[in-house]
Amino acid sequence: MRAVLSTFLALILWALPVAAQDLTALARVDGARSGITDGWFGRTDIRLGLSQGVPFRVFLLDDPARLVVDFREADWAGIAPDMLLAEPGRVSAVRFGAFQPGWSRLVADLSVPMVPVEIGLPVDEASGNATLEIALKEATPEEYAAAAGAPVDPSWTQALVAPSKPRQPKDDRFVVVLDPGHGGIDPGAEAGGVTEKDLMLSFARALQDTLRRAGVDAVLTRDDDIFVALEHRVAIAHHQNADLFISLHADSLRQGGAKGATVYTLSDDASDTATEHLAARHNRADIIAGADLTGSDDQVAGILLDLARQETEPRSAALATTLIEGMKQAGGPLNRRPLRRAGFSVLKSADIPSVLIEVGFLSNERDLKNLRDPVWRSVMVSGIADAILEWRDADAARAPLVRQ
Repeated sequence: MRAVLSTFLALILWALPVAAQDLTALARVDGARSGITDGWFGRTDIRLGLSQGVPFRVFLLDDPARLVVDFREADWAGIAPDMLLAEPGRVSAVRFGAFQPGWSRLVADLSVPMVPVEIGLPVDEASGNATLEIALKEATPEEYAAAAGAPVDPSWTQALVAPSKPRQPKDDRFVVVLDPGHGGIDPGAEAGGVTEKDLMLSFARALQDTLRRAGVDAVLTRDDDIFVALEHRVAIAHHQNADLFISLHADSLRQGGAKGATVYTLSDDASDTATEHLAARHNRADIIAGADLTGSDDQVAGILLDLARQETEPRSAALATTLIEGMKQAGGPLNRRPLRRAGFSVLKSADIPSVLIEVGFLSNERDLKNLRDPVWRSVMVSGIADAILEWRDADAARAPLVRQ
C-alpha cells in the first residue's frame, strides 16, 4: 500500500508542472481568492488565486513536516500570511516570497502528517485567471515519510548551490566575503515597516563599496532579494578563497532587552541565554525557507574541526575585538557586552576567520531609528571598514609568529 501511495503521489506532483511548462511571466496572487481551510475527515484545502497560470511544483519535506510549492513566478506583493491562514489548524503557519532568481516559494508548516490527494490549476478561459488547488488528507507517519523528499532536478540543484566564480589563480589580494543575513522568502526580523533582509543588503552593499575603494576585494553572498542556504554562504567564502567572512544582521530579540552593536564568534556553548535563543533563530533559516536538510553534513549540525581552528579561532577573536573598537570609535552604540559567543552555523568554517555582527536590534527603538538613518549607517560602515583594514595589517604582521 505504501508503494502504491508513493507512486500515486509522484504522478500527481509532477504531471501538472510538466504540462504547465509553456506558461510564462509573472502571476499576481489574489488574496481575496486565496485561503487555507480545514474540512471534515482530515481534509485540508489550499487555494491560491493567480492572475494567470504559471509553472509550479509541489512536494513534501520532513523533520519538520512541510508542504512546499515553488512557482515560476508569483508576485506576493500586498499578501499577508493571515490572509491565507486565518488561524492555525492542520497547517500551523505559512510563509512565502522570493526564493531564487525567477522562482518564488510558499512553505506551509504541517501540524499533522498530510499528503496531497488532489492538485489542479484550472484556468478561466474568459479572464485568464487561474486557481491552484491542493487538497491534503491526513496520513500515517509512515505514509508521509514515504511521500516526502525534494524532487530530483539537476538544473534546480545547481541553481541552489552554484557559488560565485572563484578567484583563479591564487593572488595576493585581500578578499572579504560579506554575508547579508536572510533574504527572499526569509525576511528575518521586521519592525517599523522595514525588514532585516533589506536593511542588511543595503548595509552590505555600502560596506562593499567602501572596502573596494580601499583596495579590498569584497564579495557578497547575495546581491539581491533571494534566499541563500546557510551552508552555501560558507561555501561561497571557500570558493572565493576568502581571507575573512563577516555575516551582517539586525535581529529582533526580546530576551534581556537586547540593544546595541554586538559581535559574535563561534562556540559550542552560547555565552548567555539570549545569545542561545538568537543562534537558534539564525540556524533555523533553512527550515524557514523550506530547504531540504535530508543528508546535510555536519557543517550545519555542528562538528568542529578542532585542529584547523587552533589557528583560526584566535584570529576570529582578534577580528571581533578590532571590530568592536572600530564601531565604538564610529559612535556606536554598543551592547553592554559587545563580544559574545554562540554556535552560529555560518561561522563554522574551519579555515576562514569568521564573525557575525548584529549591527543593532530592530526590537529596540533606538537601534531601529539608527538603522533607518542613512547618515548613521554610513558612519558605522566606515568604522567597520577601518577596523577590517586594521585587522588585516595586524594579522599579516602576526602571521610569521603564528607559523613559528
